[in-house]
Amino acid sequence: MDMETMLSYDWGAMAPEFIILGTAILLSILDLFAPKQFNRRSLAWLGLTGIFLAFITLLGLMGQETVSILHDTFKLDSFAVAFKLILLFGSALVIVMAHSYEPPEGMNEYRGEFYYLFLAALLGAMVMASSGDLITLFVGLELLSISSYILAGMRKKNLQSNEAAMKYVVNGGISTAITLFGMSYLYGLSGTTNLKEMSAWMVGVFDSQFQYLFGLAFFMILVGLTFKIASAPFHMWAPDVYQGAPTPVTAFLSVISKTAGFAMIYRILIGLFITAPGDSMGAFTFLEKNQVYLAFLAGITMIIGNILALRQRNIKRLFAYSSIAQAGYVLVAVATLGGGTFLFDTVWFYLMAYVFMNLGAFSVIQLVTEKSDTEDISGFAGLYKRSPWLAAVLSIFLLSLAGIPGTAGFIGKLNIILGSVTVEPGHYVLASIMMGTTVISYFYYFGIMTQMFFRPVQGAGNIKIPAGISVVLIVCAIGTILFGIMPSLAFDFLHVNFGDFADFFAL
Repeated sequence: MDMETMLSYDWGAMAPEFIILGTAILLSILDLFAPKQFNRRSLAWLGLTGIFLAFITLLGLMGQETVSILHDTFKLDSFAVAFKLILLFGSALVIVMAHSYEPPEGMNEYRGEFYYLFLAALLGAMVMASSGDLITLFVGLELLSISSYILAGMRKKNLQSNEAAMKYVVNGGISTAITLFGMSYLYGLSGTTNLKEMSAWMVGVFDSQFQYLFGLAFFMILVGLTFKIASAPFHMWAPDVYQGAPTPVTAFLSVISKTAGFAMIYRILIGLFITAPGDSMGAFTFLEKNQVYLAFLAGITMIIGNILALRQRNIKRLFAYSSIAQAGYVLVAVATLGGGTFLFDTVWFYLMAYVFMNLGAFSVIQLVTEKSDTEDISGFAGLYKRSPWLAAVLSIFLLSLAGIPGTAGFIGKLNIILGSVTVEPGHYVLASIMMGTTVISYFYYFGIMTQMFFRPVQGAGNIKIPAGISVVLIVCAIGTILFGIMPSLAFDFLHVNFGDFADFFAL
C-alpha cells in the first residue's frame, strides 16, 4: 500500500481506537519506567481520561455516513457506533471500580499492568464491533481474549486466580480453534475474507452441497462465539473464572466481553446468514431454516444458568450463573431476529441496561467481600444495618436483574418477550421458557435481599464507601431506574441517531 492510498483513507473513523491505543502505550511506558515505590493506583485516572476522550470522539462521529476504510476491513456504521458507546461507557465504570480494588495480598506491584491490559482488551472489543473482514474480526477477538486471560490471573499470589487464568486459556484456545476452523470454511467457499463480498456471494448460492458446508461453518463459529458470551453448553469456564478473577475483571468479563461477543455474532453470523438462501428453492433464508438451533441454545442457556444459580453460596459464582442466564435472554432476541431488524434496538437496550445493573451489583460485591473477607452470601447478612445505602442500591440492581417492573431490566425482558411472540411464526415456547426461568431467578436474587434485610449482622462497624465506588453506584442506580421508568429516552436516542440500522446490511 503506497503513501497516497494511506492518506486517502478517512482515519478519523478510527479516532476512538487510536486514543485507546495511545493511552495504553502511554500507560505501559509510565509503568515500565516508574520507580517501584510509585503508587500506580493514580494511573487509573489516565486510563479513564483516555476512555472519556474516546467516548467524546465517538459521539462526534454519530450521524455521519458509513465510513469503510482499509479495503472494507474496518467499518464505522450505526451498529458499530451504538455498540462502542456501550463498550466505552461500561469500561469507564469498570476502571473506576478497579481504582478502589485492593485484594488482601496487595496489587500495587502489577496495578499498572492491569490498566494497560484492560485498555488492550477494550481495544479488541471495539475492533470487533467495527470489523468488516474475517481477519480483523479474529484479530479483535484474540486481542480481547489474550488480554482477558492475563487479567483473570492478575492476582499472581492467589491460587484461585491462577486456576481461573489456566482454565480460561485452555477453554479459550479450544473455542478459538473451532471459530477459526469455521471461518476457514467460509473463506474456502467464497474465496474472500471480506464480509461485504462474502455476503453478496452467498445470496446467490442455491446449491445444496454448498449450503451444507455453510451449515458446518455456521455451527462451528457459533460454538466458538458462545464460549465468549458464556452460553450453555459451553459455559463451564465461567463459574471458575468469575470466582477466581479479580472482581473488576469479573465485572469486565460479564458485561464488556459479553457485549463484544454479541457484536461479533451480529457481524459474522447475522450479517452473513440472514439473507443467504436456506434451501435450493430460496423459499427460506438460512437463519429462518436454522432458527430452531438458536432457539434451543437460548432455552438451554436460560434453564441451566438459572437452575444452577440456585445452589450457589459464593456470590461471584452465583453471578456467573446469573450472567449465563442473561446471555440466554439476549440469545432469545438473536434467535428471533429473522422477524425484523427492530430487534437490534431490543438487544442494544438490554445490553445497555445490563451494564447499569450488573456493574452496579459488582461494585457492591467488591466492597462487601473486601470488608467481610468472605465471598459467601452470608457476608451480606445484616448489610442494611451496616450500610443502608449499599443495601438499597444493591436491591435496585437485583430487582432489575430479576426483571421487576420499574427497572431497566424489566423493560429489556419485556421487549425481548414481545419480540419473540410478535414475529411469524411466534416463538411461544421460547417466550414461556424465558418467563419461567425469570421466575426461578427470583429465588436467588431475593435470597440475597433476604440476607441483607432479615439476617443478623455479620461483621462489626459501618462500611466506608470510596468516592469512586459511590460514583459508579449513583450512575448505575440512576440509569437502572431512569430507563425503567422512561425507556423512550433510550429508544428515541437510538432512532434519532441510528435509525433502523439499515446500513448494517448495506452492500
